[in-house]
Order: sequence, then structure tokens, then C-alpha cells
Amino acid sequence: MTRKTGCGGPYGAATLTRMDRQTISALAHADHPIAGPLAPASVRELIAKAVRRGDERFLDLGCGGGAWLLSALADHPRVRADGVDLSAPALARAEEAAAALGVSDRLALHRSDAAAYEPAEPFDVVLCVGATHAFGGLLPTLAAARRHLAPGGRVIVGDGFWEHPPSPAAVEIFGAMEDLPATVDKATGDGWIPVYGHISTRQELDEYEWSWTGSLASWALDHPDDPDAAEALAVATAHRDGWLRAYRDAFGFVCLVLRSSAH
Repeated sequence: MTRKTGCGGPYGAATLTRMDRQTISALAHADHPIAGPLAPASVRELIAKAVRRGDERFLDLGCGGGAWLLSALADHPRVRADGVDLSAPALARAEEAAAALGVSDRLALHRSDAAAYEPAEPFDVVLCVGATHAFGGLLPTLAAARRHLAPGGRVIVGDGFWEHPPSPAAVEIFGAMEDLPATVDKATGDGWIPVYGHISTRQELDEYEWSWTGSLASWALDHPDDPDAAEALAVATAHRDGWLRAYRDAFGFVCLVLRSSAH
């Protein structure tokens, strides 16, 4: 999600001294592999809106544990996919999950900065959900997607917006965001046409936050002798406090399926 600490933040007042953010994210997403506030059915529906022939090539920029790509590969047996992420633990989870699903032969994973990744060929579907911070915002993300997109292709982008006027504390956590109409206007003003969309429900938003904080806290409680346990619990506590007190009533999340008006 678009926040100063990236998808899976914020980490609130907790200052990391031992643990790195990639490890925290891996632990926090243990029970919610989709690194964003969406239910599996919502992910499948968005992917279905992007698959037209059935043999598309997918590229996920900031794929994390690969939940979106794994869903596409499982539901569409002729789809092939590439995922790009900097997190070694997340890519290892994706590789393990692909093997368990029997789709490893159709998935290629690349450890790289998503903003710097330059594939040899274009893709039919380009995804970036909850990782627009890696590019510096929505418009730079869409510019990168356009570079990688084959003619007639579709982009799935997911980003945060203000559902209600934010508090100063919420703005401090997430930085500059706009409301939903202005967010969609950004995309359309850049030459994109929405052909589908999904606004995360309150249940999806709350499920994600409870899972994020609960999984991390549970790991800390289950490993009391681990030198990172106290820090993990502090991060979970700070995150939960920020969510409940600063942004729960203001934050929204939208996924758009886009086509370029130039194609």
C-alpha cells in the first residue's frame, strides 16, 4: 500500500534496530499471503477481468510472495508469469508455493528493484498492487507499466486513497494521497481507461490489518527466546495503534484494471 514504509507498514513509533523490513513483512504476511487488503475472491475476479485469451504473460512489479501470480497460474493453465521483488524471503515463499501448486514451470522470479527491472519482451498483463511507492507514486508506476505492456494489454494497479478526510497523523503515516475521484482522474488524465475496478471493503481492510499485526505478534509470543521477539512485538503494537487511532476511518484502497487509450 502507498505509505512511507511501503506495503505492510506503517511501523508506527517503533524504531527498527535488529530486524529488517523484509523479515517483518514476511512474518506479518504469514497468514495473509496477499500483501494488501483484498480477499482471494477479489484477486481472482480482478485477474479474470484482465485475462482475455487465456495464454497471457503476466508481470508483477513488486510481487512479494507472489499471491497474485499464483492465483493467475492456478486458475488459468496456459498463463505464464514473471515476478519481480527485492525481498529474498518473499521470493522464497513464492517459489515454495509455486512448487506446491505445480506451476513452477510457468513462473519466473527475479530478485531486482522493480523500478529498475527491464524485461526483454513486453507482457500482456502488468500488475503493481500495493507497491507504487517503489516507483514514487501512481503516475510513475503507470509509466513503468506502459513501458512493459504489449499492445492491447491490461494493467492492474492498486493504490491507497482517502475515503474520508484524514487526520494529520494519517497524513504523516501515508504521505500525500487523494480521494477516489482524484485518484481515478490521475489515471485517466495519463491516457488510461478503467475497464474494471474494486474498492476494498471494510471487512477486507480490517482483515488485512488484524492479520498483519496478529501474525507478527503471534510469532513474537511463540518465540519468546528469540532475540528479535521484543522488537517484533513492539512493531506489531505500534502498527495496530497507528491503524486504530490514526487511519482506520480515513484510508481506502482501490484496484483498477486499465487499458491504454493509445493501444
